Amino acid sequence: MVEGVVLLVDAKEGAMPQTRFLTAKALELGLKPIVVINKMDRDDKRPNEVINEIFDLFINLDATEEQADFPVLYASGIKGWVSTEQDTFGENIIPLIETIIKHVPDPVVSTSQDFSMLVSLIESDPYLGRTLTGKVVSGSIKVGDSLKALDINSQLVENAKITKIKTFKGIQKEEATTATAGDIVVIAGFSKATVSDTIAGLNVDTALPSKPIDPPVLAMTFAVNDSPLAGKEGKKLTSRVIRERLFKEQEVKGRGELQLAILIETLRREGFELSIGRPKVIIKEEDGVKKEPMELVSVEVDESFSGTVIEAMQKRKGRLEDMISRKDNKQKITFIVPTRGLIGYYSKFLTDTKGTGTMARSFYQYEEWKGDLENRYQGTLISMANGNAVAYALFNLEDRGVLFIEPGDAVYTGMIIGEHSKDNDLEVNPLKSKQLSNMRASGKDDNILLSPPRRVTLENAISYINDDEIIEVTPSAIRLRKKILDPNLRKRASNN
Repeated sequence: MVEGVVLLVDAKEGAMPQTRFLTAKALELGLKPIVVINKMDRDDKRPNEVINEIFDLFINLDATEEQADFPVLYASGIKGWVSTEQDTFGENIIPLIETIIKHVPDPVVSTSQDFSMLVSLIESDPYLGRTLTGKVVSGSIKVGDSLKALDINSQLVENAKITKIKTFKGIQKEEATTATAGDIVVIAGFSKATVSDTIAGLNVDTALPSKPIDPPVLAMTFAVNDSPLAGKEGKKLTSRVIRERLFKEQEVKGRGELQLAILIETLRREGFELSIGRPKVIIKEEDGVKKEPMELVSVEVDESFSGTVIEAMQKRKGRLEDMISRKDNKQKITFIVPTRGLIGYYSKFLTDTKGTGTMARSFYQYEEWKGDLENRYQGTLISMANGNAVAYALFNLEDRGVLFIEPGDAVYTGMIIGEHSKDNDLEVNPLKSKQLSNMRASGKDDNILLSPPRRVTLENAISYINDDEIIEVTPSAIRLRKKILDPNLRKRASNN
């Protein structure tokens, strides 16, 4: 959809994992990036080192000689200037505009051939349905035209009539009645076409060349909420409603647990109740060899925390690729780590580095299965009763582990209310009240003081649960529970 790219790199942080990922995509398409070193107004900038890092990155990604001979600009986004010289502050962004005009070629299009457009983006509009965004490669189009969608193998996906056309003016969309070759447009009318498909005239039989989108690396099960508290906190409960909403997001598979967590949080705020299973990485098998997705992870931490981070990554089957010491007593460390080992690690990383570390990650490649990872060591405290938690009962349970609830919280049989201090699950009664009598002993009526509960966030819950546990998500609460609520059935299932 583009003829050129601008690669924006931080003057201090340099090339990050996401820089590598995006640059690789641009170079694969034969594009020649324009490199802009941003934040040149900072005192800790290191532009020469960053340019060398970018050049090394281009060479590692098999860039051509022409691509490796990239133009470099220096900028300050917050102050709104771009300069062609490293030691000179600019006055405006005119140098960037001039560089784009000089180095980015005009689009190669044809107005005489039949209409064709490669879909680069799909969205869901509440009034128009599915909309497709892409650049018109050839021909022209108007509202009411009949077109067809071809997949990457030139197989027919569907026929449709165009109901709406929008073009871009800057970053704003404007309605239009026609569009011609070279325009970037949004069209409505198709219900099945997706990214990398070709929208073309009825006489076109060959799809435009394109690369398939990268496959997802994580999958997660979404189901109706069937707990005893179902229907009390949300408005959208049924599997049909959940399914329709999820189909607006297409397949619920993604490139990281954060992407899935954002989707789940959005559903919560829209009034949905649902249950979520443990994320699972999508495994491939090639020539009989089991392979799993790996990620390139770059962290920047104080030197005093580097040992802790390296140890944590090694426990997650990660391997150390590079370590660079900086002048400010920080270290930039690069790892290759299995995706499943990173699920939920970010919160622990922030704890280990006392909130001072930064971490960036991107998909690297599929590699041979690295073996089993350690599951959660501690067991759980499981409620054996339905009702509202009582302070007296929770006070007596504090010695058994860390609680996730406080007095008055609704609980039910099979709900996880805390983390056991030992490695086994323990059935407990959070509703047990103090026995009343007419005899009082000294100290028996003291006020009960409880430690603050460990509140479970969505991101922590996703990384916390085991295969036999699920997350109950409602607009007002996030709860952990066993898949099988009945303790007898659960014990029987574990023995099979």
